[in-house]
Amino acid sequence: MRSRTATWFECKIRYEKTMEDGMQKKVTEAYVVDALSFSEAEERIIEEMSSYISGEFNVTDIKKAPYGEIFFSDLELADRWYKAKLQFITIDEKTEKEKKSTVNYLIQAGSFNGAVKNIDEVMGSTMIDYVIASVAETTLMDVFEHTAPAKKADDKPEFEQQ
Repeated sequence: MRSRTATWFECKIRYEKTMEDGMQKKVTEAYVVDALSFSEAEERIIEEMSSYISGEFNVTDIKKAPYGEIFFSDLELADRWYKAKLQFITIDEKTEKEKKSTVNYLIQAGSFNGAVKNIDEVMGSTMIDYVIASVAETTLMDVFEHTAPAKKADDKPEFEQQ
């Protein structure tokens, strides 16, 4: 289980999908990408989806995703995405009153119980008091995180260090 903080965008793609019975059907699917801007998010989702969709497709919506962080799983069965709302409990030093702040997370897991387990695994390693306010399965198909291009063996720095 690993977590990643970035600026996330939810993108909706509309295209003709071949169903299990062989029929073509127009579908709209939601994905999440990390990007610095709306235009980069559009560019990234087009690039990612071009390798999966053979025909034409349209980006029908892009909006900033409300996730503070995304918890990725390396388990093969973790094929669903869950939105979790966590409440953090802090004490206001001046008033000495308890204060709750809410943060949304996106969790990759194979089941509802797996999502809760993944939350506890990541958050249990912190010293923060938290309460899981809600966990719900999303309709997201996948999340594409930005990866740095691999360095080639013959890559040389632009300027030699002296």
